[in-house]
Amino acid sequence: MANFYIGDLHFGHKNCLAFDNRPFDTIEDHDNGLIKAWNDKVGIDDHVYILGDVSWYGAQHTIELLNQLNGKKHLIVGNHDKKLLRNADFRKLFVEIEKSDVIEDNGRKVVLTHFPMSSYDYQYHSGYQLYAHVHVSFQWNIQMRVDREVAALLEKEIRSYNVGCMVPYMHWAPCTLDEIIEGGSKFYASNELFEGKPKSNP
Repeated sequence: MANFYIGDLHFGHKNCLAFDNRPFDTIEDHDNGLIKAWNDKVGIDDHVYILGDVSWYGAQHTIELLNQLNGKKHLIVGNHDKKLLRNADFRKLFVEIEKSDVIEDNGRKVVLTHFPMSSYDYQYHSGYQLYAHVHVSFQWNIQMRVDREVAALLEKEIRSYNVGCMVPYMHWAPCTLDEIIEGGSKFYASNELFEGKPKSNP
């Protein structure tokens, strides 16, 4: 049994194909691709923490999609999830539903949130923050600047990571904390902060 993390799935959200440069021709290809990538990694007994913005579909079709996904699902609520949460059958799909959470993953404190924070619990004690919402956008650029400044002030490595499915080190699939740390650290070390015009989330 393992813990996995992912955010900003945006099933059915056609605008995200262009906004995130998602490599799918149609939204149907997108949805099927995310399902396959998920099930290729996640087993039935694994736990998956979804850090918000699950789906653009109505509740019934979203339920049908989520029922195809392996694992025990936990939801950290995103700004696009509020309508779905009105549906009792949707809520029953999750082990728990939280606005934010702090869990332990192999002895490490992990703060789970949809919206990234510049200051979070256990930040001064080697805790990790996983977040979503900012996609690969100017907002992520801002957050990376904050993360680098905080890490420098604390004289620690960056322990705050974007786990949106479109992020290069996520590869469209849920990832373990170790995978996120390895991929995210390499990305931060090898990439300058990208330039771009500010744009709002889709």
